Amino acid sequence: MRIIPTVILACTLASPMAVAQTSTQTSPSTAAAPNPASGQWRASKLVGVNIYNKQNEKIGDVSDVILDSSGKVAGVVVGVGGFLGMGEHDVLMPMDKIHFANESGKTTTGSTSSGSKQWYPDRGTVDATKDQLKAMQQFKY
Repeated sequence: MRIIPTVILACTLASPMAVAQTSTQTSPSTAAAPNPASGQWRASKLVGVNIYNKQNEKIGDVSDVILDSSGKVAGVVVGVGGFLGMGEHDVLMPMDKIHFANESGKTTTGSTSSGSKQWYPDRGTVDATKDQLKAMQQFKY
């Protein structure tokens, strides 16, 4: 029975020594993190960005980014309609048909206007209605 209090006392006395031995240097991953360059977005962060029409109505969201064989972006797949992914109509839209923005109503060419280090725009705007996008040929994987 006297062993348990002894073990607890030993652990309590040893824990400050273990904390004192930890390094205070910054890890290489945070020290060498690159700043986003103007006009560069992460494709993984672009997926899920909401797409609006000119009347500021949400008409869909980015479902995927499609690359051609040379590695250039061929377009983005926009999911229109549906509920929780069910009944969604996917269409492929060229990047030049979508105007991405970081603030509501202001378009950008890829640079973030707020100076933040996020690697994706806040929203996209297209000059089409939800019905016009649903009438487009469906993109199939």
